[in-house]
Amino acid sequence: MWDAMDSLRAGFDKKVGTRMGRGDVRAAVLALLLEEPMHGYQIIREIQERTEGRWKPSAGSVYPTLQLLADEGLVTAELSQDRKTYSLTADAQDEAEAAAASAPWIKDDEETEGRPFGALSKAGLDLAQATAEVARIGSAEQQKATIEALDEARRKIYSILAQG
Repeated sequence: MWDAMDSLRAGFDKKVGTRMGRGDVRAAVLALLLEEPMHGYQIIREIQERTEGRWKPSAGSVYPTLQLLADEGLVTAELSQDRKTYSLTADAQDEAEAAAASAPWIKDDEETEGRPFGALSKAGLDLAQATAEVARIGSAEQQKATIEALDEARRKIYSILAQG
């Protein structure tokens, strides 16, 4: 059981950790700039809010990405109130729309198969963590009640699948 839970946690942690790949930062920046011009720290805050705190890119990943996008002619920067505000260029429209369609903050009802931040995956991990806690510190009676609750939940989930 512990091996299975560690495997589940490892797979989930890779997807919802605070570090993401360069392509993820690029896609998130493009998706946000499609909505409105922003400065770097606005982008960081917006990503953190939209992923409900699961991902907060560092300034060291966002600003180089913005510079790269500017070098590629996909964004422009305008100095306003001592801050650079970034906007998409016309050349960036198609790439930004594709990025927005697969942004990491898309919710379950909008998501496509394999999205990293799905509510179902998070709920499964939360359940596994609660179960592990009961296994570690719960009394024999609490462990027995937890087993019964998990068995009932498993049956109910299979019942849901059978309906559809």
